[in-house]
Amino acid sequence: MAVISTDTAEHYPWGDACEGWHLLRDPNLNVLEEHMPPGVSELRHRHSRARHFFYVLAGEVMLKLDGAQHVLRVGQSLHVPPGSTHQVHTLSDVEARFLVISAPHGRNERTPAAVRNKDTG
Repeated sequence: MAVISTDTAEHYPWGDACEGWHLLRDPNLNVLEEHMPPGVSELRHRHSRARHFFYVLAGEVMLKLDGAQHVLRVGQSLHVPPGSTHQVHTLSDVEARFLVISAPHGRNERTPAAVRNKDTG
């Protein structure tokens, strides 16, 4: 075992100028540190088996979860159950940094979620 940080972890780009690091990559448990520039949103999606736990390290984000909007600030977190549609959007004027803890690993089972029309629900 070795000490790991964003300096030594496997890096990956994602979304619109976002970055992430695999702090722990295991089929049963995944720990990511992700960074999002100001004003950026990820695509709305769901995972059939994986549950996520988002924990904000810096900045402020809005996490839309099954239609409800949750503002998360430094030190706050939110659980995303399997099958729930979710989307993260940066609210702050600075880069948002957060941990995403997933069990099991959820990258390969990510499914885009249809955007609901306000008139049709």
